Amino acid sequence: MHEVDAQAGTIVLLSPADPPPCEIVNPNGQGRVVLICEHGGRRVPQALGDLGLPPEVFERHIAWDIGAAGVARAMAGMLDAPLLLQRYSRLVIDCNRSLQSPDLVPEVSDGTLVPGNCGLTPAQRQARHDAILVPYHDAVTEVLDSRTDPQRTIILMIHSFTPRLQSQGVERPMHLGFLFNRDPRLGRAMVTAVRAGNPDLIVAENAPYHCSDLTDYAVPVHAEPRGLLHALVEIRNDLIATPDAQAAWAAILTRALEQALNTLEEAEQ
Repeated sequence: MHEVDAQAGTIVLLSPADPPPCEIVNPNGQGRVVLICEHGGRRVPQALGDLGLPPEVFERHIAWDIGAAGVARAMAGMLDAPLLLQRYSRLVIDCNRSLQSPDLVPEVSDGTLVPGNCGLTPAQRQARHDAILVPYHDAVTEVLDSRTDPQRTIILMIHSFTPRLQSQGVERPMHLGFLFNRDPRLGRAMVTAVRAGNPDLIVAENAPYHCSDLTDYAVPVHAEPRGLLHALVEIRNDLIATPDAQAAWAAILTRALEQALNTLEEAEQ
């Protein structure tokens, strides 16, 4: 399941035929926002084959955040924002998890066994981390470090979630959630803005997931240490299944961001 460099005795996960983990969209964007989409792709390194899974699994939410990349791309244009899009499936490695997280490389995802992830050695797990997660987040760091006005930078992490978890039978009625951990400023302001402009939407705070150091990466690693305004956005994936829907939701979020920033700025005066 892994290529091995016989001379060095190390695991080589990505071949020259495999693309780098990070695609940077609109790299010269001059807006305040930096967009991050950790689950935007569903590629698998050639060395890992198909992870022992049939093709239809890679259409499901367990393989990637359905619609999230489309929303993020549309927002990059609306906000003149750089977007860092992660190309590999979350079944290979979840780039929104720390190395210590038990579901960094899931053996089972929403009731589906992932044969290619079972019984990995620590070295194999580390190889995925080093080949995909590290360079992706190094690219995020490089973009953040290059900002001309770094303290005004805003980080938005774009994700999507399934309306129903098959393994638990849990329905998720909310349309949209904003996640945050130690700094709720932007997340709560965007919740208020979306609710005001879209009264028919069910908008939640820290749902359908809770944000934490173990279950998230960009928040504790990129946003909080820099003291930057940030929020992790979760959109229900059945609402963003088409390009038109993705553009519509990008517009909703862009308007809400502008209103939230106005509110926050007024509160500081």
